[in-house]
Amino acid sequence: MKVSHLLRSIQYAVLTVVGWVLTPIIRLIFSLVYRSSSKCVTPIEDPLCLLPATELARKIRTREVTSEAVVRAYIERARLVNRDCNFIVADRFQEALQEARNVDTILDGHVIAEKFSEQNAPFLGVPTSIKEAFALKGMPQTSGLVMMRDYRASEDAPVVGRLRQAGLIPTMVTNVSELCMWYESANQLNGRSCNPYNTSRIVGGSSGGEGCAIASGAAVVGVGSDIGGSIRMPSFFNGIFGHKPSNGLVPSGGQFPLPTGRDMELLTTGPMCRYATDLLPLLKVMSGPEAKLAKLDQKVDVMKIRFFTKFDDGGSLLVSHVEPEIQESQRKVVQYLRDTVGVHVEELKLTKFQYAFEMWAAKMALSGGTDFATYMSNYNGRVNCYLELLKWLVGRSNHTLPAIGLGMGQGLADLTPGTNKKNVQILNKLDQELREVLGEDGVLLYPTHPKVAPYHNEPIFYPFNFAYTGLFNALAYPVTQCPLGLSSEGLPVGFQIVTTPNNDRLPIAVAVFLERVFGGWVPPGTRP
Repeated sequence: MKVSHLLRSIQYAVLTVVGWVLTPIIRLIFSLVYRSSSKCVTPIEDPLCLLPATELARKIRTREVTSEAVVRAYIERARLVNRDCNFIVADRFQEALQEARNVDTILDGHVIAEKFSEQNAPFLGVPTSIKEAFALKGMPQTSGLVMMRDYRASEDAPVVGRLRQAGLIPTMVTNVSELCMWYESANQLNGRSCNPYNTSRIVGGSSGGEGCAIASGAAVVGVGSDIGGSIRMPSFFNGIFGHKPSNGLVPSGGQFPLPTGRDMELLTTGPMCRYATDLLPLLKVMSGPEAKLAKLDQKVDVMKIRFFTKFDDGGSLLVSHVEPEIQESQRKVVQYLRDTVGVHVEELKLTKFQYAFEMWAAKMALSGGTDFATYMSNYNGRVNCYLELLKWLVGRSNHTLPAIGLGMGQGLADLTPGTNKKNVQILNKLDQELREVLGEDGVLLYPTHPKVAPYHNEPIFYPFNFAYTGLFNALAYPVTQCPLGLSSEGLPVGFQIVTTPNNDRLPIAVAVFLERVFGGWVPPGTRP
């Protein structure tokens, strides 16, 4: 064994022991702090809020139910659960109801225009939520930045326009982490969002408001964006499905902030939903003419997919161990595939996964994009994050501690160009190895996050745990987050299904298959 490998093994062992000692202490402290605020949202009662978007669209078009009734049911549910979860930044409930009535008038007519046909408007009359980082005409687009409090979007983002053209009716915009760069959705402008399964836990970020709205029954589908796991982590923490598409498949324009330079190579926009059966139809709508790049119309035989699995990152020094219940949920799927379905599932032995955070950070540092302190000033110079830290300590900063920390830390990453280049070389080698292993017909089952939804503010103690998702932004691979029920604490568990670029249809097909077998999303209030 090389000396460097021996030293790393020793470091890993020491940090493992420290983690075993500190994690229970941290968790105990947070459980005591949040004991009085811990609750689950009211169970969903209206049956309209328990149907997939595709089924709602069918019922609306066949006039089994009106669009107004569906939209009203979701508005009532949103008003109810938002009191506990705070995921709504702003609503357009009255406008949405009027748009639903317009849909009903159209469908009740004798002649339906081509643009409202089932082919062109497959989700006609179905409500949707929108991540607040996306432009929705007339609605706030602040990304939690206090100095943007009065800004309203003047037009729709391209992906929002495609959703509208498909017949979806936006009802609200949902909360995010400050400037969409942290994995808890909390900011000084719109407050903190709470998990519907346990309000003392986080919803994830940055698409956390979307994940919460969908999981709680306040929305059936939504749109998220992902530069380090911002679709998949909220989907994981809230027990829903989310898909990070291949690069170039869905337009990411019309967001604030919009990355510059090669940061755009890490950013993708994709669907979030409660039911796996909605993923592919939504992705087709979002992709528009680019859908052909990923052959989204090509049918998939799950039995012909080659399966691989990996239960942890192989020993990162920066990232937490994967909790036993998360690993166990993945093992159950692997065992089912092997023993019941009869497919071969190979455990992947590649070791470079342990450098996931370093590879993601290096890719960001070398991208030439705008630095975070500039985003914090809304492109008006740079925020002095050291001064903001002092102001935060006395409760006078308009920024969150994670945003301040990122602004400070990003400059430090830029001081190590040699190390960054080395880590990008490791990333490129891993990319080559994975493409050889997965090919055009393979998927990898891999943890989404090492912990079930943490308590509020707890992620500050585990800032690099997003590496499990961030790795695949750096690789630019499409990934589907798949829920697998609840833990013993009643919190969602699940994993990622990863494949190579432009093979998005494969992990989505696997997610649909696993939803039929393991049940997928579990309504809040259900006993584990």
